[in-house]
Amino acid sequence: MLRLAVLVSGGGTNLQALIDQIEAGNLPGVTISVVISNNREAYALKRAEAHNIPQAIISKKDFDNQQSFEEAFYSLLTGYEVDLIVLAGFLLILPEKIVKHYQNKIINVHPSLIPSFSGKGYYGLKVHEAALARGVKVTGATVHFVDEGTDTGPIILQKAVNVEKNDTAETLQKRVMEEAEWVILPEAVRLIAQGRIRIRDNKVVEVI
Repeated sequence: MLRLAVLVSGGGTNLQALIDQIEAGNLPGVTISVVISNNREAYALKRAEAHNIPQAIISKKDFDNQQSFEEAFYSLLTGYEVDLIVLAGFLLILPEKIVKHYQNKIINVHPSLIPSFSGKGYYGLKVHEAALARGVKVTGATVHFVDEGTDTGPIILQKAVNVEKNDTAETLQKRVMEEAEWVILPEAVRLIAQGRIRIRDNKVVEVI
């Protein structure tokens, strides 16, 4: 059994994509052990509740300093004994202690074709605004392992999405989610659950 912790900050559409695929029987051997958010108002928590998935809140505002926050965050994750952490629209940088403890066991979905429009400052609508400002004809999404950098870990899957003439950042965001993110995030989890992913020289190699 591959036990997931899904980390969210907002609406939780990628969480829902995972839930849907699990409930449809397309991710055998995968279960979501907990949904964790840094935002008490995140709609993703309601999605988790609707499917009887445990939820937890970890907010920096509840702690006196960064160190106590990081220790609590680490204890929360390790307490659930998860096998894979999925960042699904989580807007906090993970503490280094967590990244090191879960080396090659944390994945993130990013709304562009990395390395384009990725790194510090590129999240949410900002990614799509930058893509439109640059005038690219093709964008997409990437699922990658998380390392100590920002969007620099080994790439697992990518899927391209065409930019249309009259796109706004909002319409492009919606299409990238529907056509790319909701497809490749569950697929990446499936490959990991099946033991088909290896990392060599900071690159992902799929084992058939």
